[in-house]
Amino acid sequence: MMRRSSSIQIQPPTYGNLITILSIDGGGIKGIIPGIILEFLESQLQEIDGEDARLADYFDVIAGTSTGGLLTAMLTAPDENNRPLFAAKDVKPFYLENSPKIFPQKRGLFGWVGRLFTFLFGPKYGGEYLHKIIRELLGKTRLHDTLTNVVIPTFDIKNMQPRVFSTYQAIETPSLDARLSDICIGTSAAPTYLPAYYFKNQYKQ
Repeated sequence: MMRRSSSIQIQPPTYGNLITILSIDGGGIKGIIPGIILEFLESQLQEIDGEDARLADYFDVIAGTSTGGLLTAMLTAPDENNRPLFAAKDVKPFYLENSPKIFPQKRGLFGWVGRLFTFLFGPKYGGEYLHKIIRELLGKTRLHDTLTNVVIPTFDIKNMQPRVFSTYQAIETPSLDARLSDICIGTSAAPTYLPAYYFKNQYKQ
């Protein structure tokens, strides 16, 4: 397990003495549920501070695992104007549009046989479409580029231990400054649903 170096300097809280943390749960297609909640929260903040307000403006740390990790990246990755790539209101349409392609359902006898086969011998879904859309969405954006600090856990099946990617570590140790797309694909991998994912971080020394 990674240990944070004592030399890492955590930036001061955004508001007063409070460190604000947003933690987003996983759960595949159920990512729509936190998406709806986050949409409501962001809309309330917009009533106070205007329609350009985004969740990344209010939280010192945003964390998430599995689909929550993807949401974390969507809400904190910068667009061409250095503002969050997604507003919270865009999360639900994104999931509704793409989930049928990420989790395709096969019907009939052949579909049942196929589900049984994948249950016994491998993950239920191939993950190709998910990998493609994540790479298109996040491009070359790296961990240090996020508009606020993020924490995204994954699991290292070779060493059988958690591997946590965080902005703090990326700033301190460039070798950990991976692409957000690789981190999101890694955190979404699940043995029975989506295949394991191997990547090598290419970074500039």
